[in-house]
Amino acid sequence: MENQENVKNCSYHMNGTNGTNHISTNNLTNNWSKAAVVLGAQWGDEGKGKVVDLLAMDSDVVCRCQGGNNAGHTVVVDNIEFDFHLLPSGIINSKCTGVVGNGVVIHLSQLFDEIHKNEMKGLTNWKERLLISDRAHLVFDFHQTVDGLQELAKGKKSIGTTKKGIGPTYATKAGRIGIRMADLMGDFSQFEEKFRSLSQFFRSQFPSLSQEVFETELNKYKKVAEEIRPCVTDTVLYLNSQMKAGKNILIEGANATMLDIDFGTYPFVTSSNCTVGGVCTGLGIPPRFIGNVYGVTKAYCTRVGDGPFPTELTDQIGDYLQTTGKEIGVTTKRKRRCGWLDMVLLRYSHMINGYSALAITKLDILDEFKEIKIAVSYSLNGKEYTHSPPSNSTDLAKVDVKYITLEGWQTSISKVRKFGDLPNNAQQYVRTVEKLVEVPVKWVGVGPKREAIITLF
Repeated sequence: MENQENVKNCSYHMNGTNGTNHISTNNLTNNWSKAAVVLGAQWGDEGKGKVVDLLAMDSDVVCRCQGGNNAGHTVVVDNIEFDFHLLPSGIINSKCTGVVGNGVVIHLSQLFDEIHKNEMKGLTNWKERLLISDRAHLVFDFHQTVDGLQELAKGKKSIGTTKKGIGPTYATKAGRIGIRMADLMGDFSQFEEKFRSLSQFFRSQFPSLSQEVFETELNKYKKVAEEIRPCVTDTVLYLNSQMKAGKNILIEGANATMLDIDFGTYPFVTSSNCTVGGVCTGLGIPPRFIGNVYGVTKAYCTRVGDGPFPTELTDQIGDYLQTTGKEIGVTTKRKRRCGWLDMVLLRYSHMINGYSALAITKLDILDEFKEIKIAVSYSLNGKEYTHSPPSNSTDLAKVDVKYITLEGWQTSISKVRKFGDLPNNAQQYVRTVEKLVEVPVKWVGVGPKREAIITLF
């Protein structure tokens, strides 16, 4: 019926000279909304949840498009701290529908744990507002066990994964032996057959895995299937229908550009595309319906786990940033490594994602500094890098970094809510970032609370 209606609305013309049919489709898409996207511009943990929470106030649908519960977003509302890993953090807005797209990998038990913990903090009516793609792949307990075993086998060459089973799950997806939500929603005997086949695949690689553990998990999924069934749907169809209806769609990227499987500091990366291309493949949204793309960056740099970090500070300054910024991973509880803001990586991130604007978070953490440095270029073996880092992670770890130094403001800005009320040196810091990246800054975060943000335009 929908296709018939579309045909009726088409402007249908005949070319008088050769009889060629021509259908004008402009009227079909003029009223479609374009989705806004929020992406991490560094190595994750930039405060994307805060920006998503802000935009979700005017959004009808908030989506996750990739990654799994290796992601961690924190939103503080009325001094209550909500932690999200699989749920889109925008779901805290009681008027929003949360969508977990086909590109996300889902550990169902941990999803329910996350839901229940946030229910205790005030999350309401999620059952009516959470949709999960029937094409999303499932993360099983044995994926997580294998993740840990693989890291252990690498020894000193481990990459510092979260051990949440994300890599092994994407590997089985790419190997075409993964199990999707649609399989769990279908005939359970067929799900069981696929589950046993997948478990045997891993047992052949890791004989230490106990068959009893697999049986216990399999039995658990009979109950879990019915609990999650009301939420599972064709989210591709749903999202496209919502855009056609002109609804406000917000997409929340997990992880960040420098952890992207293609563009990040490989192999010290995650297993999904957390750049803007992952939005299209992870949700089934056509590229022409992507609207504003917002990049989120801290006023300094952090990363969790192993891998090159050109501006890392292993001295008292780094310790101060870690302590004052409370740089502890939401998911892993590991301390984050800290360093100065890196323009080479930020320009590279912009080149890939095409940011409409930036959000700079945690500017207040720099309040006490007399001088603040910003990395503007690298050099290695006589070659200068300004807009794209070396693709080889070993080379990236060896680069010499060139910095510029700005004067600090040495006063608290946590209560400032207008850009013009910031100290001149704080304003200068923001304007310098804009100039160096050639992207306007739309928001400046000056504290962890929901209201601690300055909107510039």
